[in-house]
Amino acid sequence: MSVLIKPIITEKATADSELNNRYGFIVDPRANKIQIKDAVEATYGVSVEQVRTMNYGPKRSVRYTKTGIQNGKTNAVKKAIVSVAEGDIIDFYSNI
Repeated sequence: MSVLIKPIITEKATADSELNNRYGFIVDPRANKIQIKDAVEATYGVSVEQVRTMNYGPKRSVRYTKTGIQNGKTNAVKKAIVSVAEGDIIDFYSNI
């Protein structure tokens, strides 16, 4: 099971990483905080102080078409906000 799926790179997440040394990741919905901490430490070589997680449910939508009602939904997502130790940084742009 791959715990880390992708980092969250938005304006809000970038500002949070610069000001408060916190980074966001989209993670596997079955992963717990200890597994997330171990995966971030192994992947990026930093020491993690705190992990906070959020579960987002699927967004549902309904379309009315000629053939009838079409129901749809997006995938459920789990996000993790990871606080790293003072002086440690994670550079998402080093591989570009």
